[in-house]
Amino acid sequence: MGIDITPAEVADFHQVLTDHSRYWGERDLRSLHLLALVQEFGSTCLVARAEDGIRGYVFGFATPDATGYVHLLATRDDTRGSGLGRRLYAAFAEAAERQGARRLKAITSVGNTGSIAFHRRVGFDVSVIDDYNGPGRPMAVFRRDLPLPSVGLPHR
Repeated sequence: MGIDITPAEVADFHQVLTDHSRYWGERDLRSLHLLALVQEFGSTCLVARAEDGIRGYVFGFATPDATGYVHLLATRDDTRGSGLGRRLYAAFAEAAERQGARRLKAITSVGNTGSIAFHRRVGFDVSVIDDYNGPGRPMAVFRRDLPLPSVGLPHR
């Protein structure tokens, strides 16, 4: 079954929220899903679609300082380990580069060990920044330069 990565539409956004637990398990991150991202930054909000629905998605945008910022990236529970997260990052990087981005950035909580390990595997530099999300709220910050190698996202 093929998977196509295409710009997200409003209906896709609502489907992702309906199926939230398939992407995030017990963690309720619906408040981080902002429809305005899809509406205003549609070319960098992407879904990976197969015959059986949305397998994964990435919501992000290109900033004025030439950074492609990944706000959310998720793969459905039955798709993990298939390389789809890497494919979504590669598609996002291409879209962000078309808008002038020269680097990628993402953040997560310091306790999200799965995300930290994933970002390290795909070649991001990781640093913990104290008070990043307010006093006493450190975050893991991921950075990586563009362009990405044409073969995907290997370690640097």
